[in-house]
Amino acid sequence: MKGTSPTSFAQRSTLAFYFFIFFSCLRTAECGEVPPFRARGAPPAHRPSPCCFPDGGGGPGGGGGGGPRCPWRCQPGCSPDSMVDTFYAIGLVMQLCQSISVLELLHIYVGIESSHLFPRFLQLTERIIILFVVITSQEEVQEKYVVCVLFIFWNLLDMVRYTYSMLSVIGMSYAFFTWLSQTLWMPIYPLCVLAEAFAIYQSLPYFESLGTYSTKLPFDLSIYFPYVLKIYLMMLFIGMYFTYSHLYLERREVLSIFPVKKKKM
Repeated sequence: MKGTSPTSFAQRSTLAFYFFIFFSCLRTAECGEVPPFRARGAPPAHRPSPCCFPDGGGGPGGGGGGGPRCPWRCQPGCSPDSMVDTFYAIGLVMQLCQSISVLELLHIYVGIESSHLFPRFLQLTERIIILFVVITSQEEVQEKYVVCVLFIFWNLLDMVRYTYSMLSVIGMSYAFFTWLSQTLWMPIYPLCVLAEAFAIYQSLPYFESLGTYSTKLPFDLSIYFPYVLKIYLMMLFIGMYFTYSHLYLERREVLSIFPVKKKKM
């Protein structure tokens, strides 16, 4: 009855959300895809970049007829405004998806998913801290390019991992997809951690100037949150080493027994 577990519905829903976010991230990299709302009022004016040309001027795709939606005609992926507006476009859905991901810990605890609890807890914790504490609390950080990069990396990993988990729950397995699920994280996960560390680094001046989460305690004690972030920055790389080592051992174990299982089937 494991293949008919009701939790497969939650995994399918989460997988659909991640597909939506990933392609939304890619879509917002096109010229003119600025969301209709921003936290601080109207969207910024379009700015020229080396790959943008005035409407009707002699650049690639320029000239003609009806005019585009923005005064600059850009090559895909080159619009500066679209990159900085990623959080305003899909930030709320991203927060929802990361909140739903906490259910994974419950799945592991009750035995629905065969994985170790602590490494997955570390991965989810670092994402929640980066998204809800660092990015969401500082609007200036939301406009950094690193947010778009983080969202793409996170969702690229999770689309593969959630598809693999969903197929495992319903009793289906494919050799290529198993290999992809156990291999894709090797280059992407370290890049995710580097991007998360860079997001923390870029947020430090804003936490220092605004005093967000810094507070005074009784008996002349105080919590200066930038110091907390700097300590967490070091712990982030320690946690990456632990998680990477565990995932590598898990990969060797899964790929070593997978061909045997396929022969028995």
